Amino acid sequence: MWERFGNFLEPYNLIWVNDFDWAWPVCEMIHFIGMALLIGSIGLLDLRILGVAKGLPIAKLEKLVPVGIAGFVANAVTGIIFVLANPSGGPVAYVTNFAFQIKMTLILLAGINALVFYFTGISRQMATLGPNDSAPANAKLIAIASLVLWFGVIIFGRLIMYNDTLLWFLGM
Repeated sequence: MWERFGNFLEPYNLIWVNDFDWAWPVCEMIHFIGMALLIGSIGLLDLRILGVAKGLPIAKLEKLVPVGIAGFVANAVTGIIFVLANPSGGPVAYVTNFAFQIKMTLILLAGINALVFYFTGISRQMATLGPNDSAPANAKLIAIASLVLWFGVIIFGRLIMYNDTLLWFLGM
């Protein structure tokens, strides 16, 4: 049985993902759970910054950020598996997919957005806010951008398999 794996540690040799009927669906489930963890934790923080559930202190919600990071790591690992083990066209089929390109761009922008939040001192401002306090406008702008970017990642991730329809819709 293990012969089917070959040297699965060899770079780009992820054929085992397609050799076992359960591997791809398990990766899909982990990918979905990872996105739920990411959106569930970061999205909740973003919504609180925007004024939803003002009774919750933002500092308490920031303790959920590691859960969001864990979800992102799970998505990154399974996403790499999807790209490298793609049974129809290999990695090139993903890299040349317009929806995939938009998704990757949105992930990059979401990362830059998070860096701005944490490295400009806005996150430290948020930690000082208590229940019922309002966040400043710059924090709200970052929260809106975060929600739009992460939901865009989900939408364009779903559109990867409908790339031809997306291109037709965009007139490309």
